[in-house]
Amino acid sequence: MNLKAYRFTGGKVSLADIPTDADGGLTRADAEARMVTLGARLAELQERLYAEGKRSVLLVLQARDAGGKDGTVKHVFAGVNPQGVRVTSFKAPTLQERAHDFLWRVHAQTPPAGFIGVFNRSHYEDVLVPRVHGLLDGRGARRRLEHLVAFEALLHDSGTRVVKAYLHISKEEQRQRLQARLDDPQKHWKFDPADLAERELWDKYTAVYETVIERSGTKRAPWYVIPSDHKWYRNLVVSQLLVDTLEDLDPQFPPPTFDASKIRLK
Repeated sequence: MNLKAYRFTGGKVSLADIPTDADGGLTRADAEARMVTLGARLAELQERLYAEGKRSVLLVLQARDAGGKDGTVKHVFAGVNPQGVRVTSFKAPTLQERAHDFLWRVHAQTPPAGFIGVFNRSHYEDVLVPRVHGLLDGRGARRRLEHLVAFEALLHDSGTRVVKAYLHISKEEQRQRLQARLDDPQKHWKFDPADLAERELWDKYTAVYETVIERSGTKRAPWYVIPSDHKWYRNLVVSQLLVDTLEDLDPQFPPPTFDASKIRLK
C-alpha cells in the first residue's frame, strides 16, 4: 500500500478535496485479511523494538468527535503485547496543568525507549480547541505550532519517531455515528451532548485543522490524512503506517551477554 498520497510535510491543504470514503480499491474482506498479516508483523516488530530498548514510536491520533480514535487503538493494537504500548488521552487541562506551559503535561507522557506511545487526542488539542473557541488568536496559534514543531524535532533527535494521523470523516458520517450512539442504549455512555455544540463549529474546525496540518507537517513528523468513513480501511491504513515506520527503524534483538551454547540446565 502506497501511503504517499496521504502524507503531508508542509504546504497548502484543502480537506474538502481529500475523499473521506476512499477504500484503496479493496473490499472489507480484503482489508480484514490483510489486517491478520499486518497484525502479526506489527507484533513481531513491536517485540523487537521493546527488546532493543533504544528507540520508540509515537502515534498521534487526531479526529473530530466520533472520528474513530478509540476504535483505531482497539483494532490496530489488538494483537500487540500491551506491556510495550502506552495510550494517553489529553483532555481539558486541569488547574495544575494551566499553571505551566502548555507542553508541560505532554512531555512526561511521551514513550520511553522500547515503547510505542499513542496519543488519543494529543498536544494539538491545545491549538485546535482554544483557536476554534476564540481563546487563542492567530498569532498565538502560530507560536504554539512553532513550539510543537520544535518539540517534535527534539523527540525525533532523541530517538522517538513521530507519526501523526488525522482520521478524516465526513459530516454525514459523523451524524450517523452520533445518532447510532443515541439509538443504542449500550452506547449512551459514549455520547456527550457537548459533541452537538462542537458539530455546529464544523467549518471552523476544518479551517484550523488545515492550518495545523500545513504548519506542523514536517519530514521528521509528517501528517497523514487518512480516509476514515470506512472503519476497516482506516484500521488497515494505520496498521500499514505503523508497520512501515517500524520496518524503517528496523529494531534488532540485542546480542546476548553470554554464550548460550555453554549453558546446560540440570
